[in-house]
Amino acid sequence: MAASQEDREELLLSCRYGELQNVQDFVARHGAPALVDARDDHGNTVLHMTCANGHVDVLEYLFSLVPTPLLAQQNHAGSTPLHWAALNRHLQIAQKLIQHPGGPGVDLIDIKNAAGRSPLGEAEMAEWDEGARWFVQVMNIDEVKQEESDGQIDSSQSVGIEIQDVEGQIAPLTINNATQALSTSLMESHENQESR
Repeated sequence: MAASQEDREELLLSCRYGELQNVQDFVARHGAPALVDARDDHGNTVLHMTCANGHVDVLEYLFSLVPTPLLAQQNHAGSTPLHWAALNRHLQIAQKLIQHPGGPGVDLIDIKNAAGRSPLGEAEMAEWDEGARWFVQVMNIDEVKQEESDGQIDSSQSVGIEIQDVEGQIAPLTINNATQALSTSLMESHENQESR
């Protein structure tokens, strides 16, 4: 039997409040594929509701039933279930999302929402140091640094990069002769922001 809108709303509430038996009853009545279609008015899925509220038992049950792309599903604000886990400081949930076999893994940490924040950014905004440290530990930053250092830069070359500040503003930075730290464009960008 197809799930009605009311059934889907009840399912989302059950995920929000951690009512595992109600979630299991929904699956028994409507089948696992109906879990994927359940969304609230903001585009939140069963995983958003479960992860936002830290219900490990419900998450583990859902893992066996939903397709792995749902782990990276963004709601209307662009937030994934991991964004919500980070915002609400649920380390065990964040770990399970990232470590789920066959899932997106650490790539989940790179997804930005409409506000321009990644789950790591949400953890920092929530002043959740434990979670932010864990995200950084699993992001394979050392591997990226190694890949970047494999290409030698001639000291006569200029290197252009972009820096994003806490408010999401991006400023270009040029490093000349591998020693100059700030470029005119960075200083101008900062001056423009101050004059606003």
